[in-house]
Amino acid sequence: MSDKTANVHWEGRGKEGLGKISTPQTSALKDYPYGFASRFGDDRTGTNPEELLGAAHAACFTMAFSFACDKAGFATTQVDTQANVHLKVQGDGFLIDRIALQLTAVVPGLDEEAFQKIAQAAKENCPLSKALASVPEITLKATLAH
Repeated sequence: MSDKTANVHWEGRGKEGLGKISTPQTSALKDYPYGFASRFGDDRTGTNPEELLGAAHAACFTMAFSFACDKAGFATTQVDTQANVHLKVQGDGFLIDRIALQLTAVVPGLDEEAFQKIAQAAKENCPLSKALASVPEITLKATLAH
């Protein structure tokens, strides 16, 4: 296994400052902007840490689910996951107090009970879920589509 790298460059003070996020190994992000307005305001031209965390968690969980289905002998034909990351004020700072995952998947031949078990196991065992173990609440709503 190899390390994955992300770089951030920040200029300016606090709320007025602006950052740029880059992923040099893949160039998926190159000087992508973020700052106070894209995190706490209505600026949609940049991203924010919670959005990136949600994307990473959804991607990791989705892969874990697909791999678990494959291991159980079922091929996923379509898997869609949304992660809603909730940030709240706590004292003088902030806390991510919950992440809600919503999964919709097409898995021919898989019954509802087995689907739910595989989805829950994937949620518990994906590396990002494990890394986020300090988040008080991570929920999963899993829908088996046909």
